[in-house]
Parts: sequence; C-alpha cells; structure tokens
Amino acid sequence: MRIAIPMADGALCMHFGHCSTFALVNVEENKVTATSEVVPPPHQPGLLPPWLAEQGVTMVIAGGMGSRAQTLFTQSGIEVVTGASGKGAREIVENYLGGTLKTVENTCDH
Repeated sequence: MRIAIPMADGALCMHFGHCSTFALVNVEENKVTATSEVVPPPHQPGLLPPWLAEQGVTMVIAGGMGSRAQTLFTQSGIEVVTGASGKGAREIVENYLGGTLKTVENTCDH
C-alpha cells in the first residue's frame, strides 16, 4: 500500500489542493517501510488524482478535499480518508494503521 499525505511547511495541509508537497508513505504488513516527499505538478483541476495514481498511490489521507476530487480519486481506484488531523505524515499513517487516527468533518466544502 502507498499512502499520500498532502503537506505544507512540514505538516498536514488542511486543504488538499493547496499543498506544496506530498509525503508518500509505503506500508507493508501494516507497518511503515519507507517515506519520501514529492513536489506535485502545478495545480489544475482534476490533475492530481491520475498523477498520484501514476506514483502508485492507493490511498490519500487528507484534512479537507472537495467532492469532485474525491470522486476522481475513487474513479482512479484510490481510497480517500478526509477530516484527518495530525502533523507529520508518518504519525498520521501510523495512527491510521493502529485505528487511532482522529478525524473530524471534512474541512473542504466545494
């Protein structure tokens, strides 16, 4: 499994489309095995879901994400978790894997 976390200034970016980088977290047997950070292409509506699919991403954990982006991810076979909280990508993924990730209402309403 490869999980993408939208990041800005080293922390979870609460608005998916405004992130400056993505942390890509590889998971095997329910454990984090590797992390890397990639800079996405310039933002254009609908571009990030297929681009992340090309990176091998199978899940996105985000703070907020619009409904169109969620639909595009689903169509690309990528699971979406919204309303996440936390700071570092590794912490967020480990909390998700351990069933302790705290989520709130999706912070993006468009």
